[in-house]
Amino acid sequence: MRLLPALAALVLSAATASSAYAQCGGSFSSFVSGLKQEARAKGYDKSTVDRFFASARQDPKTLKADRSQGVFQMPFLDFSQRLISQNRIDVGRKKSKQYDATFDRIERQYGVSRGVLLAFWAFETDYGAFQGDFNTLNSLVTLAHDCRRPELFRPQVFAALELYTRGDFSPTKTTGAWAGEIGMVQMLPADIIENGVDGDGDGKVRLKTSAQDALMSGGKMLSHLGWRAGEPWLQEVTVPRDLDWSKSGLDTTLPAQQWAKMGVKPREGQFANLPASLLLPQGRKGPAFLAYPNYSVYFEWNKSFVYVTTAAYFATRLEGAARYDAGNPDPGLTGTQMKTLQKKLKARGHDVGKVDGILGKLTRRAVQAEQKRLGLPADAWPTAALLNAL
Repeated sequence: MRLLPALAALVLSAATASSAYAQCGGSFSSFVSGLKQEARAKGYDKSTVDRFFASARQDPKTLKADRSQGVFQMPFLDFSQRLISQNRIDVGRKKSKQYDATFDRIERQYGVSRGVLLAFWAFETDYGAFQGDFNTLNSLVTLAHDCRRPELFRPQVFAALELYTRGDFSPTKTTGAWAGEIGMVQMLPADIIENGVDGDGDGKVRLKTSAQDALMSGGKMLSHLGWRAGEPWLQEVTVPRDLDWSKSGLDTTLPAQQWAKMGVKPREGQFANLPASLLLPQGRKGPAFLAYPNYSVYFEWNKSFVYVTTAAYFATRLEGAARYDAGNPDPGLTGTQMKTLQKKLKARGHDVGKVDGILGKLTRRAVQAEQKRLGLPADAWPTAALLNAL
């Protein structure tokens, strides 16, 4: 494929773009004018740029959706039980048979197991049934104008422009998720340019209407993100009661056989001969997993810990793993309590990122450090006892 000058420019982050163009905020019309000027500077002709941006409008619904992600405050058990239904398992297995040849091809070419893509397909669009009705251009320009994450969305506007010049994007008709993702497995425009695959052989990459195209493209993207061919990603385990809980969490990686020597056992099958972290989504009394290197690739797809862990677990279910042992975890904190905890952790010098009530990687790390300091079981699961102790 011939790379146009504009495409080469897409790899530049907004932070390194010319300072001549406002990076976010201000008058929306002036901001769009700046995007048009930058597009011209990237080598696109004036008439193409004018047609592309002619219908661009700020979308309040996009901003509302961006601010309303409270679902990620849910603990793993609640979140996973909300997303994983028997119907989704049954449909996933039917899709596995229906597109068996495509999944075999993905595994041969990219090394990505079918359960992984089936889980994303299910969670992102319910196997293609609900792909979103947000105008993609409006969402991207709105989020680029908003100053929360302009460095992520500004390059996507120009990627959409590049797709438009190829006849693969309509400023008025292309729709998808509120964050600008398109198609059955929800890919951003720049990802489509880099990883789009014509899976059905019709000469076009149609991620909204062709399951083969969407699945092959998703497989290629995961490969480019670092997926290790033929390796597992998550395995449920049982843990002894006297384990050194401070060794749990994604910051500690040990050979799987070393975990075995410490009394950690697989619920099914055998351990892989790989390094792994012990994952306790709701502490030492809840479900437990070994997370292998491929698990970390999930965070390149989605940054939410609870989403990533649920998607990884669902992928194992779709490939025949048993339902997890939910255990009996200690009650967690409410969203308000979690925000109070994050403020207390910040006051003690911990980096927890944004105070948002979400138990993410940074908050877990800080919780575990404070549990260890206070002589509590350091399993990274925040409870009222920890909040009171702080």
